[in-house]
Amino acid sequence: MSSRNVRTGCVLSLLVVIGLCAGSLALLSVGLESGWTGFLAGFLMAAVPLPFYLAIAKLVDRFEPEPPWLLATAVFWGASTAILLAMIFNGIGEGIFAALLGQQQAAVMTPLFAAPFVEEIAKGFALLMLFLWKRDEFDNVTDGIIYAAMVGLGFAMMENVQYYAKAVTSGGGGQAMGVFFVRGVLGPFCHPLFTSMTGIGFGIAQETNKKFVKFIAPVLGLAGAMFLHGLWNLSTNLGLAFFATYLFFMVPMFFGVIIVAIFSLRRESIMIRQHLEIVVADHVLSHDDVLVVTSVRRRIAASSQAFFSRGIGACIDRRRFHALASELAFHSWRCSRFPVDDAEVIRAELIERVCAARAKLGLPMEIQPPAPQLVARLTLEIPLPDTIRTRPLPDTVRTTPIRDTVNTRITDTVRTRPLRDTVRTRPLPETAYTSPIADPDRTIPDTVRIPPLPDAD
Repeated sequence: MSSRNVRTGCVLSLLVVIGLCAGSLALLSVGLESGWTGFLAGFLMAAVPLPFYLAIAKLVDRFEPEPPWLLATAVFWGASTAILLAMIFNGIGEGIFAALLGQQQAAVMTPLFAAPFVEEIAKGFALLMLFLWKRDEFDNVTDGIIYAAMVGLGFAMMENVQYYAKAVTSGGGGQAMGVFFVRGVLGPFCHPLFTSMTGIGFGIAQETNKKFVKFIAPVLGLAGAMFLHGLWNLSTNLGLAFFATYLFFMVPMFFGVIIVAIFSLRRESIMIRQHLEIVVADHVLSHDDVLVVTSVRRRIAASSQAFFSRGIGACIDRRRFHALASELAFHSWRCSRFPVDDAEVIRAELIERVCAARAKLGLPMEIQPPAPQLVARLTLEIPLPDTIRTRPLPDTVRTTPIRDTVNTRITDTVRTRPLRDTVRTRPLPETAYTSPIADPDRTIPDTVRIPPLPDAD
């Protein structure tokens, strides 16, 4: 096992231990506050829709699917450590506001000022760790949006447990369904939307080469996340203004993030094509493979064809081939931007895995151009050998008879016109123009003698 894998395993184990402890404390706090009956009902209401939300967010991850364990780590951080930090520091903030403004004002000021600041920093810290720790998996804006969505969904699930449990305990099923409609139907992607601002900032920082942009982009993204979060919390206290804020601000922002993700996917497609052309020259992939790998539509078509023709196993193999080819391109891109440990070893392993996946699918290679010597012989630049092996013709040759009637009949003899012995000539005029050098006393005869032509054969 390499030192790189050992470090990854140690860090992951540490995060799991911290997350389990933090998540257990958060769940214990909610259960003690709302009662265990309300807690169980709220947990089911929040956890059951989570796989559906995760599947929708995963649709953005088209070209280079992120490792499932890393996505699970992001969800786990949001549902455990981030929620515990938010509960602790929100409580501290509420206590400060209560001491300064009173308990009633503290209940209003905490969601507007403390919660956006504390919660977005707690979620953004997970993105910062991924940005610094897993640079080989955090490549661009698309990855920033995906990881932000995972952290946000995990955080939203645990926060919804708290809200649903309180609603069940205080108001029964009717109030719980109203809260579920607002948080589970209208706003399930609010926390992913807020945190995606921070993710976009980190994605821009990863793609740029300017040091100032590397620093300022995540800061501005975090500020945007705090602003959206505070605006959402404010709108929930404004009655009908909540729906206006939702329709005319939050929904356009949500589609704006989708548009940003689409443009980022196009940039990924261009980058993958540029870096896969190198392995095409090395006969690892064909040009048709590159066209499929760099197009979402062609990927879906190829996977669907494999599924309907050879079953689910072939579809999984096809998608694995697409992912490996994309990973090879991304590895080449990373090596062109910053030093990568064991770059050549990783590249050789990826090429070997791509070739194995391609061979398993049975994809044909492109027809190779003829050898230069054969081209030279065909163009007669190299003489043919003295002896050439030929196949003897058969004794009888199958022929197609000619029809009796044809459009043009060719006669055995061709009629010709005989040449005449004498040729008619026009007499020259008695006087003719002559050059100054010519003899003026010389006269031009009226007729010119022309020797007779030979007899025609």
